[in-house]
Amino acid sequence: MSAAATGDTKATHSNGAPAKKRGPGALATAYLVIYNVVMTAGWLVIAVGLVRAYLARGSYHGLYYSIEKPLKFFQTGAILEIVHCAVGIVPSSVVLTGFQVMSRVFLTWAVTHSVREVQNEDSVLLFVSAWTITEIIRYSFYTFSLLNHLPYLIKWARYTFFIMLYPMGVSGELLTIYAALPHVQKMGLYSITLPNKYNFSFDYHTFLILTMISYIPLFPQLYFHMIRQRKKVLGHTDAYSKVE
Repeated sequence: MSAAATGDTKATHSNGAPAKKRGPGALATAYLVIYNVVMTAGWLVIAVGLVRAYLARGSYHGLYYSIEKPLKFFQTGAILEIVHCAVGIVPSSVVLTGFQVMSRVFLTWAVTHSVREVQNEDSVLLFVSAWTITEIIRYSFYTFSLLNHLPYLIKWARYTFFIMLYPMGVSGELLTIYAALPHVQKMGLYSITLPNKYNFSFDYHTFLILTMISYIPLFPQLYFHMIRQRKKVLGHTDAYSKVE
Protein backbone atom coordinates (compact mmCIF):
# COMPACT_ATOMS: atom_id res chain seq x y z
CA MET A 1 0.00 0.00 0.00
CA SER A 2 1.36 3.41 -0.86
CA ALA A 3 1.15 6.53 1.16
CA ALA A 4 -0.80 7.86 -1.74
CA ALA A 5 -1.54 11.26 -0.44
CA THR A 6 1.02 11.69 2.25
CA GLY A 7 4.10 10.54 0.35
CA ASP A 8 5.65 10.42 3.79
CA THR A 9 8.79 8.57 2.78
CA LYS A 10 11.25 10.63 4.76
CA ALA A 11 11.66 11.61 8.34
CA THR A 12 10.50 15.04 9.42
CA HIS A 13 13.06 17.67 8.44
CA SER A 14 14.58 20.39 10.54
CA ASN A 15 11.70 22.82 10.13
CA GLY A 16 9.21 20.14 11.13
CA ALA A 17 10.91 18.33 13.99
CA PRO A 18 11.05 19.43 17.59
CA ALA A 19 14.59 18.14 17.98
CA LYS A 20 17.40 19.17 15.65
CA LYS A 21 19.28 16.44 13.86
CA ARG A 22 22.58 16.67 12.11
CA GLY A 23 21.91 17.19 8.44
CA PRO A 24 23.77 15.82 5.42
CA GLY A 25 27.12 17.27 4.36
CA ALA A 26 27.43 20.09 1.84
CA LEU A 27 27.86 17.78 -1.16
CA ALA A 28 24.97 15.56 -0.13
CA THR A 29 22.80 18.61 0.54
CA ALA A 30 23.56 20.00 -2.91
CA TYR A 31 22.67 16.67 -4.50
CA LEU A 32 19.42 16.39 -2.51
CA VAL A 33 18.42 19.93 -3.46
CA ILE A 34 18.97 19.13 -7.15
CA TYR A 35 17.09 15.84 -6.82
CA ASN A 36 14.10 17.45 -5.11
CA VAL A 37 14.01 20.37 -7.56
CA VAL A 38 14.03 17.94 -10.50
CA MET A 39 11.27 15.84 -8.93
CA THR A 40 9.19 18.94 -8.17
CA ALA A 41 9.57 20.05 -11.78
CA GLY A 42 8.69 16.56 -13.02
CA TRP A 43 5.43 16.43 -11.11
CA LEU A 44 4.64 19.97 -12.24
CA VAL A 45 5.05 18.71 -15.82
CA ILE A 46 2.54 15.97 -15.03
CA ALA A 47 0.12 18.49 -13.52
CA VAL A 48 0.39 20.80 -16.53
CA GLY A 49 -0.06 17.80 -18.84
CA LEU A 50 -3.28 16.83 -17.09
CA VAL A 51 -4.68 20.36 -17.26
CA ARG A 52 -3.72 20.85 -20.92
CA ALA A 53 -5.20 17.48 -21.91
CA TYR A 54 -8.41 18.28 -20.05
CA LEU A 55 -8.74 21.68 -21.74
CA ALA A 56 -8.05 20.14 -25.16
CA ARG A 57 -10.46 17.24 -24.75
CA GLY A 58 -13.09 18.93 -22.63
CA SER A 59 -13.31 15.72 -20.62
CA TYR A 60 -11.36 14.02 -17.86
CA HIS A 61 -11.76 10.59 -19.46
CA GLY A 62 -8.57 9.08 -20.88
CA LEU A 63 -6.26 11.74 -19.49
CA TYR A 64 -3.84 9.04 -18.31
CA TYR A 65 -2.37 8.71 -21.81
CA SER A 66 -1.32 12.37 -21.84
CA ILE A 67 0.95 11.90 -18.81
CA GLU A 68 1.80 8.19 -18.98
CA LYS A 69 5.50 8.58 -19.83
CA PRO A 70 6.43 11.30 -17.32
CA LEU A 71 4.38 9.54 -14.64
CA LYS A 72 6.31 6.31 -15.13
CA PHE A 73 9.64 8.13 -15.24
CA PHE A 74 9.28 10.31 -12.16
CA GLN A 75 7.43 7.75 -10.06
CA THR A 76 10.15 5.22 -10.81
CA GLY A 77 12.72 7.90 -10.03
CA ALA A 78 11.46 7.88 -6.46
CA ILE A 79 13.38 4.60 -6.02
CA LEU A 80 16.41 6.82 -5.42
CA GLU A 81 14.79 7.80 -2.11
CA ILE A 82 15.40 4.26 -0.91
CA VAL A 83 19.06 4.64 -1.87
CA HIS A 84 19.23 7.95 0.01
CA CYS A 85 18.07 6.19 3.17
CA ALA A 86 20.35 3.22 2.63
CA VAL A 87 23.49 5.35 2.33
CA GLY A 88 22.47 7.54 5.24
CA ILE A 89 22.10 10.97 3.61
CA VAL A 90 18.42 10.99 4.62
CA PRO A 91 17.56 9.94 8.21
CA SER A 92 14.63 7.65 7.43
CA SER A 93 13.81 3.98 7.68
CA VAL A 94 14.92 2.06 4.60
CA VAL A 95 12.13 -0.47 5.19
CA LEU A 96 9.36 2.12 5.51
CA THR A 97 10.64 4.19 2.61
CA GLY A 98 11.07 1.09 0.44
CA PHE A 99 7.56 -0.09 1.26
CA GLN A 100 5.94 3.22 0.40
CA VAL A 101 7.94 3.88 -2.76
CA MET A 102 7.72 0.37 -4.17
CA SER A 103 3.99 0.15 -3.55
CA ARG A 104 3.53 3.12 -5.87
CA VAL A 105 5.97 1.72 -8.42
CA PHE A 106 4.05 -1.56 -8.23
CA LEU A 107 0.74 0.17 -8.93
CA THR A 108 2.30 2.15 -11.78
CA TRP A 109 3.94 -0.78 -13.58
CA ALA A 110 2.44 -4.07 -12.36
CA VAL A 111 -1.16 -2.87 -12.43
CA THR A 112 -1.80 0.23 -14.54
CA HIS A 113 0.89 -0.44 -17.16
CA SER A 114 0.39 -4.21 -17.31
CA VAL A 115 -3.42 -4.19 -17.43
CA ARG A 116 -4.12 -1.73 -20.22
CA GLU A 117 -7.86 -2.16 -19.84
CA VAL A 118 -7.82 -0.17 -16.60
CA GLN A 119 -6.04 2.85 -18.05
CA ASN A 120 -9.36 4.42 -19.05
CA GLU A 121 -10.81 3.96 -15.57
CA ASP A 122 -11.68 7.16 -13.71
CA SER A 123 -10.00 5.66 -10.64
CA VAL A 124 -6.60 6.01 -12.34
CA LEU A 125 -7.11 9.75 -12.69
CA LEU A 126 -8.17 9.79 -9.03
CA PHE A 127 -4.90 8.42 -7.66
CA VAL A 128 -2.75 10.18 -10.28
CA SER A 129 -4.27 13.53 -9.28
CA ALA A 130 -3.73 12.79 -5.59
CA TRP A 131 -0.12 11.72 -6.21
CA THR A 132 0.60 14.77 -8.37
CA ILE A 133 -0.63 17.37 -5.87
CA THR A 134 1.06 15.52 -3.02
CA GLU A 135 4.42 15.22 -4.72
CA ILE A 136 4.57 18.85 -5.84
CA ILE A 137 4.03 19.89 -2.22
CA ARG A 138 6.29 17.20 -0.76
CA TYR A 139 9.33 17.79 -2.95
CA SER A 140 8.92 21.56 -2.58
CA PHE A 141 8.84 21.04 1.18
CA TYR A 142 12.08 19.06 1.10
CA THR A 143 13.79 21.55 -1.21
CA PHE A 144 13.04 24.59 0.94
CA SER A 145 13.83 22.64 4.12
CA LEU A 146 17.27 21.74 2.79
CA LEU A 147 17.83 25.39 1.95
CA ASN A 148 16.71 26.37 5.48
CA HIS A 149 14.08 28.66 4.02
CA LEU A 150 10.77 26.86 4.39
CA PRO A 151 7.68 29.05 3.84
CA TYR A 152 4.97 28.33 6.39
CA LEU A 153 2.40 27.93 3.60
CA ILE A 154 4.28 24.96 2.12
CA LYS A 155 4.82 23.50 5.58
CA TRP A 156 1.12 23.88 6.33
CA ALA A 157 0.13 22.36 2.97
CA ARG A 158 2.49 19.41 3.52
CA TYR A 159 0.72 18.50 6.74
CA THR A 160 -2.83 19.48 5.81
CA PHE A 161 -3.64 18.48 2.23
CA PHE A 162 -3.14 14.79 3.07
CA ILE A 163 -6.40 14.90 5.04
CA MET A 164 -8.26 14.94 1.73
CA LEU A 165 -5.65 13.60 -0.67
CA TYR A 166 -4.75 10.42 1.22
CA PRO A 167 -8.30 8.94 1.16
CA MET A 168 -8.65 10.14 -2.42
CA GLY A 169 -5.45 8.42 -3.51
CA VAL A 170 -6.15 5.20 -1.62
CA SER A 171 -9.65 5.04 -3.08
CA GLY A 172 -8.24 5.42 -6.59
CA GLU A 173 -5.63 2.73 -5.98
CA LEU A 174 -8.15 0.23 -4.60
CA LEU A 175 -10.67 0.86 -7.36
CA THR A 176 -7.96 0.46 -10.01
CA ILE A 177 -6.75 -2.84 -8.57
CA TYR A 178 -10.35 -4.02 -8.31
CA ALA A 179 -10.98 -3.09 -11.95
CA ALA A 180 -7.87 -5.04 -12.98
CA LEU A 181 -8.91 -8.28 -11.25
CA PRO A 182 -11.14 -9.80 -13.99
CA HIS A 183 -8.58 -8.99 -16.69
CA VAL A 184 -5.73 -10.45 -14.65
CA GLN A 185 -7.73 -13.63 -14.05
CA LYS A 186 -8.71 -13.93 -17.70
CA MET A 187 -5.14 -13.43 -18.98
CA GLY A 188 -3.45 -15.39 -16.21
CA LEU A 189 -1.14 -12.40 -15.93
CA TYR A 190 2.10 -13.04 -13.99
CA SER A 191 0.67 -16.31 -12.68
CA ILE A 192 2.66 -19.53 -12.51
CA THR A 193 0.78 -22.81 -12.56
CA LEU A 194 1.79 -26.33 -11.67
CA PRO A 195 3.29 -28.55 -12.84
CA ASN A 196 6.58 -26.84 -13.62
CA LYS A 197 10.26 -27.66 -13.07
CA TYR A 198 10.42 -25.35 -10.05
CA ASN A 199 7.45 -27.03 -8.34
CA PHE A 200 6.14 -23.58 -7.51
CA SER A 201 2.86 -21.83 -8.22
CA PHE A 202 1.79 -18.21 -7.95
CA ASP A 203 -1.62 -16.69 -8.56
CA TYR A 204 -1.33 -12.98 -9.31
CA HIS A 205 -5.10 -12.56 -9.07
CA THR A 206 -5.06 -13.80 -5.48
CA PHE A 207 -2.01 -11.66 -4.73
CA LEU A 208 -3.89 -8.53 -5.84
CA ILE A 209 -6.85 -9.45 -3.63
CA LEU A 210 -4.49 -9.87 -0.65
CA THR A 211 -2.92 -6.53 -1.52
CA MET A 212 -6.34 -4.88 -1.36
CA ILE A 213 -7.06 -6.54 1.99
CA SER A 214 -3.75 -5.23 3.36
CA TYR A 215 -5.09 -1.68 3.01
CA ILE A 216 -7.56 -2.38 5.83
CA PRO A 217 -5.00 -2.43 8.68
CA LEU A 218 -2.37 -0.24 7.00
CA PHE A 219 -4.42 2.74 5.88
CA PRO A 220 -5.60 3.78 9.38
CA GLN A 221 -2.09 3.39 10.80
CA LEU A 222 -0.48 5.60 8.18
CA TYR A 223 -3.32 8.11 8.17
CA PHE A 224 -3.36 8.62 11.93
CA HIS A 225 0.44 8.72 11.94
CA MET A 226 0.16 11.76 9.68
CA ILE A 227 -2.51 13.26 11.94
CA ARG A 228 -0.07 12.97 14.85
CA GLN A 229 2.73 14.41 12.73
CA ARG A 230 0.50 17.35 11.81
CA LYS A 231 -0.16 18.14 15.46
CA LYS A 232 3.54 17.87 16.26
CA VAL A 233 4.85 19.85 13.29
CA LEU A 234 2.25 22.59 13.13
CA GLY A 235 2.27 22.80 16.91
CA HIS A 236 -1.42 22.78 17.69
CA THR A 237 -4.37 20.49 18.29
CA ASP A 238 -8.08 21.09 18.19
CA ALA A 239 -8.06 21.73 21.91
CA TYR A 240 -5.01 23.93 22.24
CA SER A 241 -3.76 27.07 20.57
CA LYS A 242 -0.65 27.16 18.44
CA VAL A 243 2.51 26.77 20.53
CA GLU A 244 5.21 26.67 17.87
